[in-house]
Amino acid sequence: MKKKQAKPYYDVKSSTKRICVLQGGTRSGKTYSILLALIEFAYKNKGKGLYITIARQTFPSLRATAMRDFFDILKNENLYNERNHNKSNHIYLLYGNYFEFISTDSEIKIRGRQREVLFLNECNEFSMDTFLQLSLRTKFKIIIDFNPSEEFHWLYTHIIDADRDDVDFHISTYKDNPFLQEATISEIERLKEVDENLYNVFGKGLRGVSTETIFPSFNIVDKVPDNAKPIALGLDFGYSADPTTIVSVYKHDLDLYIDELLYERGLTNQDIGTRIKDLQIERGTECFADSSEPKSIEELYRMNTGVNIKPARKGADSIRIGIDVMKRHKLNITKRSVNAIKEFRNYKWIKDKNNEITNKPIDAFNHAIDAVRYVCLNKLIVSYSGKYYIS
Repeated sequence: MKKKQAKPYYDVKSSTKRICVLQGGTRSGKTYSILLALIEFAYKNKGKGLYITIARQTFPSLRATAMRDFFDILKNENLYNERNHNKSNHIYLLYGNYFEFISTDSEIKIRGRQREVLFLNECNEFSMDTFLQLSLRTKFKIIIDFNPSEEFHWLYTHIIDADRDDVDFHISTYKDNPFLQEATISEIERLKEVDENLYNVFGKGLRGVSTETIFPSFNIVDKVPDNAKPIALGLDFGYSADPTTIVSVYKHDLDLYIDELLYERGLTNQDIGTRIKDLQIERGTECFADSSEPKSIEELYRMNTGVNIKPARKGADSIRIGIDVMKRHKLNITKRSVNAIKEFRNYKWIKDKNNEITNKPIDAFNHAIDAVRYVCLNKLIVSYSGKYYIS
């Protein structure tokens, strides 16, 4: 193992913090490099009976990736001895230390024995609770690898971007792997021509939005420009689990501007009416609300909030049509609209059982988006009877 290795190998070897995070693009050599470093760690700690746990969300995925690579390394280095391999418990004894392979799809495995070292392969597959349970049972070192995930994944908010002094963070790309063949490199670089975002994620190893993201491109602006014309407000009702959301939508040529005015849980209709009054919106402004809540709309109307609240016209296939109308415009969201920005970054098409993208969106990250959609359906299309035309 003396020959030059991929960059992640040296990232792990040089890590001095409890948690070492390796974010990387495809084929950067993360998993293989970490396994090499762990094998060397076991060698330097011969006979200590240390437990090194290698985990992934499901066992089939683990067996096809990290587990396969581990045993390939042992066989290539003439280190494999079948007598040291407990195949029923998925444990291998190496240099007097124990390599344990587990999936985290059951509580028993998550809440099992303590260990000295933990390697979480493709950690963005895990929930934060799973990570915490495994972390609490790890005495010394935690190593994480993953392909870049959506910006608001818990890995970013609670590990990478958090103000912590126990985390080493490294980024690697296919260019850091000296063992790739030219054909593989060409295939990755061809992504530049297909989709810039895909190349940023899988080529450069940077955060991005995946291909199933419905709105992969939008701008964040300081404020709505003076020359943008106000169209209407959109209101999506919520209560305990979902927030009540109000957005103001503006238009200039083919640019739509979205400004989040309210995004709050636990509001009664009385509370919503008070919030609307506090916003001091120009009297008579149209507000299109979720038509599935006629009682709430009527109550707000009777409260004399100053806005002209009315049920949004939806109809058959209104979600897809509303998304289509939005996608035909250049979207701009004010920087104070933090919840709307999060939604637009994470709103995705559902994948079917074959992992193929469908034309149906997920029922999540859609409260501000639904409010915008109500405005688009009622103000930006001329006809809504089978065929429609952008106004």
